[in-house]
Amino acid sequence: MFLTPEEQLEIIQKGTDRIVDIDELHTKLQKSYEENTPLVIKLGLDPSAPDIHLGHAVVLRKIKQMQDLGHHAVILIGDFTGRIGDPTGKAKGRVALSDEAVKENAKTYCDQIFKVLDEKKTTVRFNSEWLSKLTFEDVIKLAATTSVARILERDDFQKRYQNQVPIGIHEFFYPLMQAYDSVELNSDIELGGTDQTFNILMGRTLQKHFNQEKQIAIFMPLLEGLDGKEKMSKSLGNYIGVNETPEVMFKKIMEVPDELIIKYFELATDEHPKQIDAIKSRLENGENPRDIKLELAEIITSLYHDEQAMRQARHYFETVFRKKQLPDQIPSIQLTDNQENITHIIPLLIERGLITSKSEFFRLVKQNGVSLDGKKLTPDSLDEEINNESVIQIGKKRFVKIVR
Repeated sequence: MFLTPEEQLEIIQKGTDRIVDIDELHTKLQKSYEENTPLVIKLGLDPSAPDIHLGHAVVLRKIKQMQDLGHHAVILIGDFTGRIGDPTGKAKGRVALSDEAVKENAKTYCDQIFKVLDEKKTTVRFNSEWLSKLTFEDVIKLAATTSVARILERDDFQKRYQNQVPIGIHEFFYPLMQAYDSVELNSDIELGGTDQTFNILMGRTLQKHFNQEKQIAIFMPLLEGLDGKEKMSKSLGNYIGVNETPEVMFKKIMEVPDELIIKYFELATDEHPKQIDAIKSRLENGENPRDIKLELAEIITSLYHDEQAMRQARHYFETVFRKKQLPDQIPSIQLTDNQENITHIIPLLIERGLITSKSEFFRLVKQNGVSLDGKKLTPDSLDEEINNESVIQIGKKRFVKIVR
């Protein structure tokens, strides 16, 4: 059923930042191989930002690769820990989420993660299942497993303490609760970004305290966005969303800086390490990076859309952006009877990934960056009625056809 432990290890190591402990991982893979039993892979999600982009999907893609090797994923929705909020990387504690917000965000997460993961090899759990049942005595015993000095090893806590920024006692419990999740799940592997190092390693510590085999900690690097500098972020506008239209996704991938081509192959695709080595050789031998980027755009777009949609997206890109013509096939938006003018369709443009916000749209209008059937829109013309088959152009590269 499985590849050999050595073959699995080669695939699992691809693109990782750090694995703790790789010898222990080999031992677990060997046992799994001999007993034909899948390993349990844990990913904890704090449902506070449910819109997933390729940066978030780096960890999901690694889990998918391990699912393809025969292992099982447990997506742990932190509905209980979400009420506290992980303060990682923050100068101050997060505002606790309401139960309603946590449930809504969790549902949105689940809708998106199965664009990447194999649903048949995935279990979704909520940590309120066990954390809400702990007695105060249980909590005290849990707190006794570590020290304040150990908790203050976290960089964010250290900085806040040194800068006299208040730290709530409840915040100290976040890494303990996340670690206790690993005990409840008896996880073999936990994945996360490098910003989750302290929390995931705490899971190993707590499993040892409860006489369990320690989980392997796999840390994935942060993926830079389209600016090539900052980590991918929706707020910075340098992101590629997993829910974006194939045309927008394909075009954005073609904007990836040349120096990040290999990193995107490693972190945003499921290509085998040997195939990526071959791509590295092609680049080193002088092949045009643009041709390789076209392959990257095809591969990534195909991961989130079907083959036909990807082909149409490539044709759209080559027609509009290389030949600078109106494309043969333009994505369309279906309007309802009560959606009559430009203002009414702004939410639909956001939903399709053509703009990020209302403010961006109004800013582009003021800069003469939006046209309706070739005519520039102004702030005074947004109440203009839209005809069937009208074409809206946003900037130089985004087109959408209106269907009534």
